[in-house]
Amino acid sequence: MSELKALKSRYEPWKMLRADIDDLEAHCELALEAKDESESAEIENTLKSLLSRYEKQNVLELMGGEVDKNGCFLTVHSGAGGTEACDWSQMLYRMYLRWAERKGFSTEEVDRLEAEGGIKSATVKIEGEYAYGYLKGESGVHRLVRISPFDANARRHTSFASVYIFPVIDDSIEVDIRPEDLRVDTYRSGGAGGQHVNKTDSAVRFTHLPTGIVVACQNERSQIKNRAIAMSMLKARLYEYYRQEKEKENEKFAQEKKDISWGNQIRSYVFQPYTMVKDYRTKVEMGNIQAVMDGDIDPFIEEYLRFAWNNSQT
Repeated sequence: MSELKALKSRYEPWKMLRADIDDLEAHCELALEAKDESESAEIENTLKSLLSRYEKQNVLELMGGEVDKNGCFLTVHSGAGGTEACDWSQMLYRMYLRWAERKGFSTEEVDRLEAEGGIKSATVKIEGEYAYGYLKGESGVHRLVRISPFDANARRHTSFASVYIFPVIDDSIEVDIRPEDLRVDTYRSGGAGGQHVNKTDSAVRFTHLPTGIVVACQNERSQIKNRAIAMSMLKARLYEYYRQEKEKENEKFAQEKKDISWGNQIRSYVFQPYTMVKDYRTKVEMGNIQAVMDGDIDPFIEEYLRFAWNNSQT
């Protein structure tokens, strides 16, 4: 029933769109026959609405991966640069939370490492249909250029932060984790939460020895709940790790796609001397940087999906 519901949610909007296009075509023919120019404004508005609906549905067709429809974990790490980089990480983190809010997705902070001026790293779980499909292209290094509020001489600074997206794995996908490959550490939470988290070793850190992948969770008061969330994160990270390894082995990526892999700069956010956000992969630019920092990043996301789709077809 779940699969049937998912298929209907993809099919029904196209069916309704086709019916509305037929209605508009009939409307146009009647207006032309009657030579009634008063209908032109209504026809034009209807056409714009249909085009908008088409674009929205077309983007969904670009997300056909095994886990594209799932939720995701989003992690932000500050780069070199001390306070300036930590502040930039916090700004990016807020941007994605605002984007999720715009989409009506739910968010739950899983782990957070505070630092002077902002955050050293933070992980949030985002639940919503196609959350991973939308955000998977956001993995990479994000560059900020601005006059630093932390510099008494008001000099321009460049800061970097990395974003990593990995899918929430459901029970339909198996990820094998052997007990002997896992090291488990417990420790006291470093964040807010009252006396309980400060007096008990409720936080959990998993280290997968063969790959070196480390995940941690400290947002729950219960160690049992933190273990469950950390295990979910580890499965998601391992799924993504093995997927990337398989793609490397099969040499499926063209050189252009290698250039946008994890660890490489994908986007710049310039506050001074001008305002501009530019994606280096798709060449999409936006001058309203405040709107972008408030979560208006769909133009970048959607164009990257088209970019990745076109590359996969060549």
